[in-house]
Amino acid sequence: MLGSLGRLHLTYSSSSGSFSSSKDYPSPRLSHPKLPSFPLLRHRALCPPTNLRCGKLERDCKVRAVLTDDSSIMTVNEGEMEDIGVLKTDSNLEPYKDHFKCRIKRYLEQKRLFEKYEGGLEEFARGFVKFGFNREDGGVVYREWAPLAQEAQLVGDFNGWEGSNHKMEKNQFGVWSIKIHDFGGNPAIPHNSKVKFRSKDRNGVWVDRIPAWIKYATADPAKFAAPYDGVYWDPPPTERYQFKYGRPPKPKAPRIYEAHVGMSSSEPRISSYREFADNVLPRIRANHYNTVQLMAVMEHSHYASFGYHVTNFFAVSSRSGTPEDLKYLIDKAHSLGLRVLMDVIHSHASNNVTDGLIDFEVGQCTRDSYFHACDRGYHKLWDSRLFNYANWEVLRFFLSNLRWWLEEYQFDGFRFDGVTSMLYHHHGINVAFTGDYNEYFSEATDVDAVVYLMLANYVIHKILPSATVIAEDASGMPGLGRPVSEGGVGFDYRLAMAIPDKWIDYVKNKKDEEWSVTEISWSLTNRRYTEKCVSYAESHDQSIVGDKTIASFLMDKEMYSGMSCLKDASPTVDRGIALHKMIHFITMALGGEGYLNFMGSEFGNPEWIDFPRDGNGWSYEKCRRQWNLVDTDHLRYKFMNAFDRAMNLLDEKFSFLSSTKQIVSSTNEEDKVIVFERGDLVFVFNFHPVNTYDRYKVGCDLPGKYRVALDSDAFEFGGHGRVGHDVDHFTFPEGIPGVPGTNFNRRPNSFRVLSPPRTSVVYYRVENSTAKVVVGQEHKEVGSMKHENVGPLVNLSSDN
Repeated sequence: MLGSLGRLHLTYSSSSGSFSSSKDYPSPRLSHPKLPSFPLLRHRALCPPTNLRCGKLERDCKVRAVLTDDSSIMTVNEGEMEDIGVLKTDSNLEPYKDHFKCRIKRYLEQKRLFEKYEGGLEEFARGFVKFGFNREDGGVVYREWAPLAQEAQLVGDFNGWEGSNHKMEKNQFGVWSIKIHDFGGNPAIPHNSKVKFRSKDRNGVWVDRIPAWIKYATADPAKFAAPYDGVYWDPPPTERYQFKYGRPPKPKAPRIYEAHVGMSSSEPRISSYREFADNVLPRIRANHYNTVQLMAVMEHSHYASFGYHVTNFFAVSSRSGTPEDLKYLIDKAHSLGLRVLMDVIHSHASNNVTDGLIDFEVGQCTRDSYFHACDRGYHKLWDSRLFNYANWEVLRFFLSNLRWWLEEYQFDGFRFDGVTSMLYHHHGINVAFTGDYNEYFSEATDVDAVVYLMLANYVIHKILPSATVIAEDASGMPGLGRPVSEGGVGFDYRLAMAIPDKWIDYVKNKKDEEWSVTEISWSLTNRRYTEKCVSYAESHDQSIVGDKTIASFLMDKEMYSGMSCLKDASPTVDRGIALHKMIHFITMALGGEGYLNFMGSEFGNPEWIDFPRDGNGWSYEKCRRQWNLVDTDHLRYKFMNAFDRAMNLLDEKFSFLSSTKQIVSSTNEEDKVIVFERGDLVFVFNFHPVNTYDRYKVGCDLPGKYRVALDSDAFEFGGHGRVGHDVDHFTFPEGIPGVPGTNFNRRPNSFRVLSPPRTSVVYYRVENSTAKVVVGQEHKEVGSMKHENVGPLVNLSSDN
């Protein structure tokens, strides 16, 4: 997320689990909820053992909304909490067993409550069929949760904004409702008309708010900073988009293209969903990505927030079009074989009083609000409000929100933003996580938020088993990426957030001779065993105003003057393109089980991102992507784009990202060479600025004949063509069979290669004499091997 946690530098536990605990922190105290026998439940706040005071939250104050009933207590079988799977994969978690038991108990209790009073968790997550606007029996029914409102009306275009004839009724649980019958066979509230919830607070003041469950909201584009209005969206069948294509199957490993629709045009303006679908999606597919991650989908009144200060959680961002336009985009993506993930922001809400959830109910307290009260409900770095995840209606709101986006828009999963802020009461502010397990499992842990995330991941995967769910977490909390059934939080992947900071440090602060291949390798492989990561060299965070992209750091002003192929590349441009390819490729190949690239970074888009604001004259000049640069054949941007395509195609052919075989056999500081295996591919990265190594010895697992699969120095990628693609590399056995200590770099076989400076070359093992190998632009035969050059990759098959 934009400004996420001050970019923490992390040194959390590696796969070896080297950190052990020295103290067993007690788990938070629990109060067993008692339940009433009705479907909508009232709340009361418990604050043991100290008090919540306005302006100050005592450290040990645990504020929870608890359901009460004198007749029944939900209990959990202790046996359900004894077999905790995450403890089996990391014995260092054993001292924190009580913490895991605590949160598992809370999770199971909450599920049982939903089963007893809401028909189950999946049914509970269908709140959108009751709340907000829905068609029921010849009319429109509108419901809103606002416990402290004294009176309420529905107003809008349909009644001239006069609500005296459309007063709402409040039930005993704080839910207001009204049914407006059809008139003359037509809905009384026309499709695409403006509506608002008008309520009177305890001081007798009437306020208008956008309905919390609204599906669409708009502002007058002709007025500067115009307030938003809720829009009743119920298009007739002839105008409602019908999906034509099914969801693509879940890939073995996600290759994600992170994109912002609004800034996806090459022109300085806001782009639309349909323009993105028709113009950008084909580019993404051509570069062999299999997943698109869309930012800024949920409505946000402040464009420059990058979509992270959400005002309307069920509404699509109206700047880029209508709900039907977004459906067209997703359907088009599916037709191209692309899955679509959505950036979902449940970590905080915009502080905008007029357009969002804030002060929806003036004077409300925690038990009757979406948010915590006082300091606990405010994020001082983000200037935003924080949710109360123990509140029954907050859980309904968010779990339903996830189901809504999955079912109504056919999204294939989510990237959860700001997870670190959710996991801890301190929100990660001024905290540098070191890997000490005490940092993850203590009174600082927000168990309410952890339980919500467990419920969320359960619901998502229950509704859509093929869903991909990613956590943006900078802390490295153990178990975050393990299934809920094992006591984990349930995410499929976490973002490897420390990697881009490492690269920025290198390209910004270190000379080439100061680059440490050992440190690079360690930074890329420092992740938890059995918990998958999505690696990335740079995302939107590295592109915002005040910072630079990797390409900009490497080439600076020469990106504007030295990118023409009609003249020789300067040393700066030659170095910049070479390192840009290497940095992104080694991040992909060694940094995780998935890969992410931000829109435009694949070709080195030269501009930072600067949204229209007062400081730049409200200009869109730097809020766009310059596709014309990569489309111009005589500019060198095409070389970086071509290599990005080849990287993705390499994984498409060999599935190395999903392979559990990852072995770094050599990090030679003097040579500045990294050699590793991923799957059965052998990767050789030479970061030395000048040294070429002829007949360089590299270790490998399997014996046989190896050939080049991908070469960053190929002419097609703006390189110098120094590595021969038609050379056979035969292995030699190393040491005594079965005695690893006698091997070469702990590998039983080796072969020799040519390794030029600032290059990355990948080798594959030739399985048989009829393997088709793609290496250049011409077709030729060498021995019994056929070489078809339609790209720089290997295409193994059994036919000719």
